[in-house]
Amino acid sequence: MELQDLVDTFEFLDDWEDRYRLLIDMGRELPEFPEQARTEANRVNGCTSNVWLVTEVENANPPRLHFRADSDAFIVKGLVAILLKAYSGRTPQEILETDIEGLFNQLGLSKQLTPNRRDGFFAMVKRIHGLAGEHADRAAANA
Repeated sequence: MELQDLVDTFEFLDDWEDRYRLLIDMGRELPEFPEQARTEANRVNGCTSNVWLVTEVENANPPRLHFRADSDAFIVKGLVAILLKAYSGRTPQEILETDIEGLFNQLGLSKQLTPNRRDGFFAMVKRIHGLAGEHADRAAANA
């Protein structure tokens, strides 16, 4: 499901219970996350739930970042799935230019998530943006 399809689906679903079910289903569809990657170094700070994030860099010009992530909370896994759809496979510049706050609002998440989940979502965004910034700086230095 692409991002616009996700927005359309969320708009189609009138009931937040249905939207939460969709989020949970999206989280269940995440690829298996390796147990050995559940380390403190891969843990995202600022999330109430445990969230682990790893990055693989595709050696292209410019490089593309691929993310794998997981959480121990069902709703948060769905939020992780949204972020992976928004960011994974993109260049550092594309990641930094993505309007994730706009997507967050389009999906209506700003109105429905608890402040802790919202903070956790944006902690994941901050971590991804930090990684993208590091790779953008490296690419600029090597140019």
